[in-house]
Amino acid sequence: MDLAWLPSYDGLVIHRDLAEELERAATWAPSVTLTGPRQSGKTTLCRAVFPGHPYRSLESPDDRSFAQNDPRAFLAQFPRGAVLDEVQRVPELLSYLQGIIDSDPSPGRWILSGSQNFALLESVTQSLAGRTAMHQLLPLSWDEIRRFPKHPADLYEALFSGGYPRIFDQNVSPPDWMRSYVASYVERDVRTISTVGDLTTFQRFVELCAGRTAQLLNYSALADDCGISQPTARAWFSILEASFVAFHLPPFNANRRKRLVKMPKLYFYDTALACWLLGVREPGQLRTHPLRGALFETWVVTEVLKHRTHHGERGGLSFYRERSGAELDLVVEEPDRLTVIEAKSAATPSSSMLDGLRRVRPYLQDLRPRWDAAVVYGGDDLQQRTDGRLVPWRLVRSVSPPTTAPNR
Repeated sequence: MDLAWLPSYDGLVIHRDLAEELERAATWAPSVTLTGPRQSGKTTLCRAVFPGHPYRSLESPDDRSFAQNDPRAFLAQFPRGAVLDEVQRVPELLSYLQGIIDSDPSPGRWILSGSQNFALLESVTQSLAGRTAMHQLLPLSWDEIRRFPKHPADLYEALFSGGYPRIFDQNVSPPDWMRSYVASYVERDVRTISTVGDLTTFQRFVELCAGRTAQLLNYSALADDCGISQPTARAWFSILEASFVAFHLPPFNANRRKRLVKMPKLYFYDTALACWLLGVREPGQLRTHPLRGALFETWVVTEVLKHRTHHGERGGLSFYRERSGAELDLVVEEPDRLTVIEAKSAATPSSSMLDGLRRVRPYLQDLRPRWDAAVVYGGDDLQQRTDGRLVPWRLVRSVSPPTTAPNR
């Protein structure tokens, strides 16, 4: 079986870019740990890449009870290893798995996955440090979405549809699917991650965060608008991060630039989820929506993030903003290269789209031997200008620096 080509839920064949990284990790690491949002395709990916491994989900009450009450016997069922899904549900199991791995560190025996980033990372750090390769599976990238027979025809449909596999695999209406997803998330996952007494207020908080995607993450303003304390706003945003709903993008750090904004920016991982929370119920609404630009910027930033994450790269992303107003949406730092990216939702290319790049370039271009600048915009023509490239949204992947597998 070609491990890069994976069967989807109803038998279609799609390619997940992370497959090769998981296969490579299993050649040297005793265990491989995969995190990511619910419904991002982790189970399908793990079972396809490792078809010879038995599979157990600790979401199942029977398997969870067995693992909790008799962890040694539970693991003894799998002398050659297994795929263990939602392992954060029984974190103590990893302590027993540590002893098994130490006794037999053969690579690729144990494949672990889970949907709660912080809870799983804490358990892995405590029990399996140095024994597992960590990877994340985010929602589908645009390149992956295009591998489905039916995929968005234009930019607004792409923003509206997001990247959760079941929407494309089962041809489900994004609002219908998101309605169930949000209800399940608020009613079940949030209670699992943390004790949130007022779920109605928490859902209001999530909606307010959606309205601030691609904006500075101001906990004080969020707290005031939601009627909660600032510490509560911080704690609740940590829940969004733990469950891969939203993330914060740090500001670019250059010691010689004293006037840089130090507050991070807030982004949602998936534009379809943000759209649903904002009340967008059909793609056409995005043409005149006041947050069209913010949603497009969110899409561009997350596309770069997905490309890097699904090729085993971590970190290296930030945004640039001076207190005077000069800014860039995304800075990608590599040892020998600096790539700066702007997102413009307008469909008509123009020289003014490069104004931000021109303004910031004198301060950044000498920080790396190589410099690349691009504006991803809502049109169709690829243009090379003096100050940078104008890249159509369909070619968003081309703005990501080439990734290389880390040395083993």
